[in-house]
Amino acid sequence: MGKLVALVLLGVGLSLVGERFLEFRERSNASREVESVEPENCHLIEEIENGSEDIDILPSGLAFISSGLKYPGLPNFAPNEPGKIFLIDLNEQKPRVQALEISGGFDKELFNPHGISIFIDKDQTVYLYIVNHPHMKSTVEIFKFEEQQRSLVYLKTIKHELLKSVNDIVVFGPEQFYATRDHYFTNPFLSLFEMILGLRWTYVLFYSPREVKVVATGFSSANGITISADRKYVYVADVTAKNIHVMEKHNNWDLTQLKVIHLGTLVDNLSVDPATGDILAGCHPNLMKLLLYNADDPPGSEVLRIQNIMSEKPRVSTVYANNGSVLQGTSVASMYHGKILIGTVFHKTLYCEL
Repeated sequence: MGKLVALVLLGVGLSLVGERFLEFRERSNASREVESVEPENCHLIEEIENGSEDIDILPSGLAFISSGLKYPGLPNFAPNEPGKIFLIDLNEQKPRVQALEISGGFDKELFNPHGISIFIDKDQTVYLYIVNHPHMKSTVEIFKFEEQQRSLVYLKTIKHELLKSVNDIVVFGPEQFYATRDHYFTNPFLSLFEMILGLRWTYVLFYSPREVKVVATGFSSANGITISADRKYVYVADVTAKNIHVMEKHNNWDLTQLKVIHLGTLVDNLSVDPATGDILAGCHPNLMKLLLYNADDPPGSEVLRIQNIMSEKPRVSTVYANNGSVLQGTSVASMYHGKILIGTVFHKTLYCEL
């Protein structure tokens, strides 16, 4: 009798997992093929071959690019090379990229950069905050940018028990930032199981030297995060739920959800066009192609623009889309004076003049 009960329970469990896997394939857009939308004036940036997962741009037009992310379950074409931060000047007629030197005793061999965020102090000193995954843990590294030397000076590493599986950050003040947690489990197998089951256990947290707390919950996989131009609202991408959450920021740093924008594609990192306030979203048209990488049928790329996000009917348009023949696994797009940089998790970087 006991064996029969065990077999019944096993059958029910397998049936449930099978059903959830089919649902996961649907959520992942496993059958979707992206239709090409490619501006004429675009070219790949030379010297970036191993990803440009996140991009942040100074008001002066200098853009920081994080490259070389090693992330469980995703491709990496240079697994033995440490990550880098690249700099590119978008004011140049033909922008060229250079890798920034890092000084100050930072362990560059363990550098595994993910999301990044710029903070400009009152004296105009520029600081770069970088999500790092040494030994597949999560830390936030703080660097000072030396523009004349084109270098980063390491200042501090932030660790905390809530800073686990960190994906992206957005900085508001000295050591004050929001961060997203993209998986509840840190074990790769359990993380995959978490995605298949569709658990909503990830969150957004606020960090400061005085207080660290979870400020928003209920995300399938909280991913990219950014702030509105007036700094009143926080936008959070939930990648596997295929949407963007618009959150109101309160004086105590808590966040209240105002609305959710459903996009039908897997939204990765977000940025705000400083000229218009529009949101740019780097997206994955088909998550299964990203997870089950095949060079003969690679994952495509997609960039969406969301206009008037606070209105009843925000306008969503496609800025760029490619089936992977040019750009694979787009994760971010950032705009500067009509010029756009499109980054990827593990592939190349595209520059376009719109």
